[in-house]
Amino acid sequence: MAGVALSSCRKGLFNVLRNGGVAALSPNTFGGVRWKSSVQYVARPELPKLAYRTVKGKSPGVVFLPGYGSNMNGQKAEALEEFCRSLGHSFLRFDYTGHGLSEGVFSEGTIGTWKKDVLFVLDELAEGPQIMVGSSMGGWLMLLAAIARPEKTAALVGISTAADHLVTAFKSMPLEVRKEIEEKGVMRVPTKYSEGGVYTFTVDFLKEAENHCVLQSPIPTTCPVRLIHGMKDADVPWHVSMQVAESVLSADVDVILRRNGQHRMSEKDDIRLIVYTVDDLIDKLTTLV
Repeated sequence: MAGVALSSCRKGLFNVLRNGGVAALSPNTFGGVRWKSSVQYVARPELPKLAYRTVKGKSPGVVFLPGYGSNMNGQKAEALEEFCRSLGHSFLRFDYTGHGLSEGVFSEGTIGTWKKDVLFVLDELAEGPQIMVGSSMGGWLMLLAAIARPEKTAALVGISTAADHLVTAFKSMPLEVRKEIEEKGVMRVPTKYSEGGVYTFTVDFLKEAENHCVLQSPIPTTCPVRLIHGMKDADVPWHVSMQVAESVLSADVDVILRRNGQHRMSEKDDIRLIVYTVDDLIDKLTTLV
């Protein structure tokens, strides 16, 4: 598939998109009035404080999970916040430990660390079932959270989902390359999204991440699942989303491929598709109630 048109689009969303498409969803502007949730901090016993922004509203709410090294202030998160505000649904975005405005040391973080962050947010800050929208590593954490908290999971939207990707990439390397990485203690992954042109992962990080892999067995989630991926993603192959689709037990799974989509999926049409997808799920979930 090169793309999918979602037919369910309620009047509120139509009006927002008709009046300039994603430009109408540009960061924090509606009708010339600037709206932006304020940054708050939540304390945790013996753990770093997490920074978050929230909009109160109806259920199901939407929780956005950013990618590795990213933060809650990206275009996708801000567009979704404005959309949820326009519909009167709750929305929550936050920074993982060591990311953005949250406390903690980024280099000390692990998949397990950030999984705990997500579960804490679902348990303590989110009210009722949520539509989790996970970008890249956030898509991996989204799946882990859905397994751990099925009662808080209304639906899943993965964007360039990177489930197990680092572990899979390491294991797929030739034996001599893996041995060299283990001897040096680090794996360097080329990317255009880092100032130095690479992401550096320690062998300890990779070993810890292996404890959280989800694709070796069926993923026991039965909620609606939507997986959006760019076919020109140079960081995480779109085949990963296909693997996720084959692994989840849900009978309601759609994979949406953008033929020219890049990893971050932050072009106007990409964001429009993400918003349409969330709108379609909200409509589906509220109609079923």
